[in-house]
Amino acid sequence: MRSILVYYMMKQLMFSQEKASSYYGFYTAFTYMTPFLGGIIADRWVGQRKAVILGALIMAAGEFMLMSQGLFIPALIVLIIGNGFFKPNISTQVGNLYSEGDHRRDRAFSIFYVGINLGSLFSPLVCGTLGEGYGWKWGFCAAGVGMLAGVIVQLFAQRHLAPDNIMKQAAKAKASEAPAKPAEPLTPEDWKKIGALVVLCVLNIVFWATYEQQGNTMALWADQNTNRMIFGWEMPASWYQAFNPLMIMIFTPVVLGFWRWQEKRKSEPSSIAKMALGCLLLGGSYLILLPSATGVAAGGKAGLFPLTFATLVLTLGELYLSPVGLSLVTKLAPPRMVSMLMGMWFLSSFFGNYLCGYLGTFWEKMPHHSFFILLAGLSCGAGLAMFALIKPLKRAIGHGHEEAVDV
Repeated sequence: MRSILVYYMMKQLMFSQEKASSYYGFYTAFTYMTPFLGGIIADRWVGQRKAVILGALIMAAGEFMLMSQGLFIPALIVLIIGNGFFKPNISTQVGNLYSEGDHRRDRAFSIFYVGINLGSLFSPLVCGTLGEGYGWKWGFCAAGVGMLAGVIVQLFAQRHLAPDNIMKQAAKAKASEAPAKPAEPLTPEDWKKIGALVVLCVLNIVFWATYEQQGNTMALWADQNTNRMIFGWEMPASWYQAFNPLMIMIFTPVVLGFWRWQEKRKSEPSSIAKMALGCLLLGGSYLILLPSATGVAAGGKAGLFPLTFATLVLTLGELYLSPVGLSLVTKLAPPRMVSMLMGMWFLSSFFGNYLCGYLGTFWEKMPHHSFFILLAGLSCGAGLAMFALIKPLKRAIGHGHEEAVDV
């Protein structure tokens, strides 16, 4: 749905670019705020499995509501609520498959990430083509149908999932025929780990603010400033949103193989160092577009290759940060708080997406090359800050969780 959201607001609802950017940032930001509450509800009452099903059904309803132009704002609110139940708990279930200390967890999240992006690859092709070619409502309808298909897959695959925390607690209570004991207070070590996650969350805000420009200003760059002609055929602008997930699917095995190669030579970066490298790669991706921006300023159009290459570098940055961060949360979070802290991790995306919308308001107020320099500077600054904080953060986390080298 995101692949056509900005286009829908500007071409159907007739929003200005600045207003569309603000709404885009507002919507994407709040889809990352509600997971904190959804994580608490899952941890304490409903469990991760039920929360995922509930969230998916609510999101499907929101997609179908978008088919009616008059329900635009209520539909976005429904989607935000549904995502709150869905997002933290689907990620937590991946971590539940592995015992503490299992080194395969980082790579498992990378494989999980490929699964996510399989949908992200086909959705712009389906929703974008239907939306741009046959009517925006049919693009939103396709998104709703896709959500319902996901629910069916999840229901049939329940037997392959590990029990969630609520199920484990119920099993223990039944086995002992006694009420569950109250949770023990957090230890000082637990609080240090939570503090380290908070610091990383703050730095992640800048990463997501620049990364999420893909669906905002970069979507406009692809639509308005890029020559999309391929052998006489013009590629729909919404198809640009498929570049990143396609590259994730292609390059995840490459990145995992590279990490395994580094591991054998005892040179694999720590999780924090990987995340810092991810920020630097993201910043570099925007520098690639500077020559194209100069050409556009002179009255021309940018080529499709620079945009594709920039997206490739951006994707590598994402692979170094996002799945690694998800894995780190499940490693460090106390078991009874894992979904809540996963929701806290997504709070960095809440502030990042809100900042993404704010930054997008400068797209028409400053030259595009200056805008790209701004994004590059912000992202590289976050990466350098992570490198500077590696040693204190590793002391807080504990060496048992971070045995890899700093760089």
